[in-house]
Amino acid sequence: MKSLLLFRHAKSDWDNLELKDFDRPLNQSGDKAAKRMGRWMNENGIRPHWTVCSTAHRVQQTLQGLRGHLVIPDAQINHQDCLYLASVSTLLEVMALCPRDGGAVMLMGHNPGLEDLLLYLCGPGLPLSDKGKLMATATLAQVHLPNDWQQLAPRCGKLQQIIRPSEID
Repeated sequence: MKSLLLFRHAKSDWDNLELKDFDRPLNQSGDKAAKRMGRWMNENGIRPHWTVCSTAHRVQQTLQGLRGHLVIPDAQINHQDCLYLASVSTLLEVMALCPRDGGAVMLMGHNPGLEDLLLYLCGPGLPLSDKGKLMATATLAQVHLPNDWQQLAPRCGKLQQIIRPSEID
């Protein structure tokens, strides 16, 4: 089995309405949440061996927040413009190109794509947050998948855990 880590960017700042959506930074709460999640991932031994990351500013800042507590070498990060607001089909295409050997792959991006991918892989009935959201900002979903990244069918995955910053210390 392969391990897929889906990580939605942390909360972004909407104060400057002149910024394009792509260029929005994290707000202070988002920065803290990214760091909290990086610390939690490190403490729980969840370390990606390959990371594919949207090039949107808020996702790049989320990655940096994670890296404050979690070692993710530059050589193991693939920055992809196509992950910005990507559809399930685009995310599946990106995953098909991920290394077949090694450990966990982490996709870092946006909703609705990440949430749609999680539902595609694991089906309905997944645990929601207290506010009724599946992939709230800075949420990490860990999914076990078949060994072949190129043959991912609907409901082929098993959700191992879903962690939200509000649910950890």
